[in-house]
Amino acid sequence: MRIAPFAALALALVLTGTSCGAEPAGPASGAAVAPGGEVDRSAERERMVTQQIEARGVEDPRVLEAMRRVPRHAFVPRSQAPQAYADHPLPIGHEQTISQPFIVAIMAELAGVDPGDRVLEVGTGSGYGAAVLGQLAADVYSIEILEPLALRAAATLKRLGYANIHVRAGDGYAGWPEAAPFDAIVVTAAAPRVPPLLLEQLAEGGHLVIPVGDTLQQLEVHTRTAEGVLRRRVFPVRFVPMTGEIRRRDSD
Repeated sequence: MRIAPFAALALALVLTGTSCGAEPAGPASGAAVAPGGEVDRSAERERMVTQQIEARGVEDPRVLEAMRRVPRHAFVPRSQAPQAYADHPLPIGHEQTISQPFIVAIMAELAGVDPGDRVLEVGTGSGYGAAVLGQLAADVYSIEILEPLALRAAATLKRLGYANIHVRAGDGYAGWPEAAPFDAIVVTAAAPRVPPLLLEQLAEGGHLVIPVGDTLQQLEVHTRTAEGVLRRRVFPVRFVPMTGEIRRRDSD
């Protein structure tokens, strides 16, 4: 398991609900039309990577290439496609959002995924983050608590040919024990604390990347070592809250 670079630790405050930096131009600025009438958005993806991701300190070449390859516009509602590569989250229905591109990239970098790794994602959402991880890992297991989103994401990923991504509807609090241990775990919703079952499913040398907190959230990386679990705080973020069992336990 490769240790992810932490160049982003010195970055300024980044909130996933806040627009940061210049937005890439939409297709009205001269995007090409691919054969079949579809808009070719590769130039928008390149600007996204250069202006929003590399400029903020993401360095892993495999992560940068994954962000260039995955068609983010395919994971958002058609009405949102012109904004797919903008520097902010977008609504995907059911009061959920697709995260800001930089956040997807930095979480993938912090996870330190190698080509042969098995990765767990908690919070499939649109399926975009799973697609990025699927470019990096051998297998991705992704759990979404909202069944309509899980079904839609699974259909999108299948249509785009991501055979190494496995999606199911369920509560991510318990992880995916039959597929454990995982070399990396990425949680895309804020939890009041790290679910202990997720830490149990993390392989030695693996990284768990998770936003922790309610009103005030910190992106954290928990790394399992032979001596125990090390925690590193990265920077403040804003994610939708993790729901399900973790909230029920909080209310007991």
